[in-house]
Amino acid sequence: MPIIEINDTNFEDTVKNNDIVLLDFWATWCGPCRSFAPIFEAASEQHQDIAFGKINTEEQQALAAQFQIRSIPTLMIFREQIIIFSQAGSLPAPALEDVIAKVQALDMELVRKEIAEQQESA
Repeated sequence: MPIIEINDTNFEDTVKNNDIVLLDFWATWCGPCRSFAPIFEAASEQHQDIAFGKINTEEQQALAAQFQIRSIPTLMIFREQIIIFSQAGSLPAPALEDVIAKVQALDMELVRKEIAEQQESA
């Protein structure tokens, strides 16, 4: 699956219509973002069952603000429309693969149960 350029109009559909979505918040002027781009692209080629999207924080300031992006690159991962990972900074390829494997192995029923318990106690 090719990398999707995410914007205000396709963000919601992308998250709703894909089980797992990896998002790379980046900017053209960001050196670490440019270094991370080939790693992100290689992972997208290896994981055809996962949606990979890039969000240019300069062009999509509303999305960057919505998710309180303060540093770039920031990697954010949704699974079944739930944010399960968000981390600023570039990841080396083995670390990204490790994160992807952990995301795929998650028991989402347990995640939803934990979220419900947190909401009840709040």
